Amino acid sequence: MTFEGVDGSGKSTQAELLRDTLAAEGREVVLTREPGGTELGERVRKLVLDGPEMTPWAEAALFAAARAELVATVVRPALARGADVVSDRYVDSSLAYQGIARGVGVEHVLELNLRVVQGLMPDATVLLLLDLAEAGRRAGETDRLERAGADFRARVDAAYRELAERFPDRIVALDGGLPADELSEVIRERLRGRI
Repeated sequence: MTFEGVDGSGKSTQAELLRDTLAAEGREVVLTREPGGTELGERVRKLVLDGPEMTPWAEAALFAAARAELVATVVRPALARGADVVSDRYVDSSLAYQGIARGVGVEHVLELNLRVVQGLMPDATVLLLLDLAEAGRRAGETDRLERAGADFRARVDAAYRELAERFPDRIVALDGGLPADELSEVIRERLRGRI
């Protein structure tokens, strides 16, 4: 299960709430974030979020490298032992940010990422949609990607909406403006049978 959306959409909060709900049912749950979750991933996170400007392909490759490490050392072992994995961002982030908003191309970014994760895609992805002004207020401009400005944030939002249309069997788009507890209930209801 993955959570996607522009920064400030509530994805981190909802990923944590789902983890807590599943854990309360007695399930082993591994919560991950991207980039991050491994020593390499955390270093890549610092580089791509706080580092210098970089080309779109360099950005895509760094995210893919962090994802490859996370999948190999955390996600696959967790799935192999029967744990549930809930991720705050995954491949769809790269498709939206680098593939569409940065213009690298969805197919190119998807091909790269499918190779590095050896085809591992989520059972379901929750995309939280939120008014961009509200998302900006919630998130602030704290990292290199968010400092790219309102135009870039709008391109990312449009990219996510395009992905939801392109992959409707996997991506469930929901209103990120709902109160957190109410949205958590909606997510569980919409995903019944998948989690």
